[in-house]
Amino acid sequence: MDSFFLFLLLLSCSIQVGAKMRLSPETLTVLRGEEARFTCSPSKTKWTAMVWLLNGEVVLTISKEFGLLPSVNPNVTAEKGSVSSGDSWVFVLKKTERNNEGQVTCDLQGSDRRRASLLVQEKGRVKAVGDTKLVFRGQSVLFECHAAGWYPLPTLQWHVNNKIVSRDDYNISSEESGESLFTVTSNLSVTAVKSSYVDCLASVSALPTPLKSSVRLTVVAEVVQQEDGCTAPLAVTASLSAILLLILLCICTILCYQHRRQAKPSPQEAAIWLDQSVSGRTSVAEARGGKVNLGYSSEGPTDPVYNELNLETRRQQQDFVSFLKVPDVVSSSSLSLHNESQAQVCLSEETATNIRRITTV
Repeated sequence: MDSFFLFLLLLSCSIQVGAKMRLSPETLTVLRGEEARFTCSPSKTKWTAMVWLLNGEVVLTISKEFGLLPSVNPNVTAEKGSVSSGDSWVFVLKKTERNNEGQVTCDLQGSDRRRASLLVQEKGRVKAVGDTKLVFRGQSVLFECHAAGWYPLPTLQWHVNNKIVSRDDYNISSEESGESLFTVTSNLSVTAVKSSYVDCLASVSALPTPLKSSVRLTVVAEVVQQEDGCTAPLAVTASLSAILLLILLCICTILCYQHRRQAKPSPQEAAIWLDQSVSGRTSVAEARGGKVNLGYSSEGPTDPVYNELNLETRRQQQDFVSFLKVPDVVSSSSLSLHNESQAQVCLSEETATNIRRITTV
């Protein structure tokens, strides 16, 4: 019998506890400028007014009968909760400021009161000092990072090629400014093994992704890559290929130039060739008793030097061949009467490309 009364007592206590109002979340951390939302869920007991307080100051009032009442603070508002959550309301702080940090209270007039904590953090900036560093393999390199304008004190880490650096490999110092903002400075010493990206990361709990600043570490004369075992760097191979190609082009240019010089006759050689040609034509004309046709031109070289020499030679040879006269009559015992009646004989048909003509009577 006593156990039955004890069971009823415990059941009534649990019902009373479950019937109390709830305020969630109990602790909320946001970045300055972000929105803060708290949900107040009254119990099934009746209530007339819900008052919201921020750091002890009334900022919003909700009537069960009339709903949200006008507020003098434009930065706060309220929304009706979901149907599943019952007769609940959501308090919304549109844009949080540092002075909003503290307690948020939901007060049901004449019924119950609950409190929650609001934390407002400040996102600063992070900067890895310096640009790309060019060093020799095995050399020790010092990196420096500054994270300024943070609240509270930020967490700072170093990554090398996306791998976390041990806390024992770098130091951290911090200072606080007059606006309760923190600045953190860190130095990291790295032994150059291969080209890498060195990242400095700073973060606070409300920041979903840490802020990062990177510096490129380039190792000179990097021969062996530990990951894939390559022994011939691409840069050296490309340089040697370019040099060999340049040498080959120079050799080809020199050979082509020499070949063109050998194939092209000199002015003296052109003059001798013309003299021989004219002399040969004169002798042929004399043997056949004809006359040299000075208008004849063969399909020889046509460059400007040759043409000038050709004209000069023709002028010099006019006097030489002027005394040559074509005989009036060419007799032969083997010629028939029909052949004697021929007025002209064209001897230039021996070659289709020559224009030279020798006329006999």
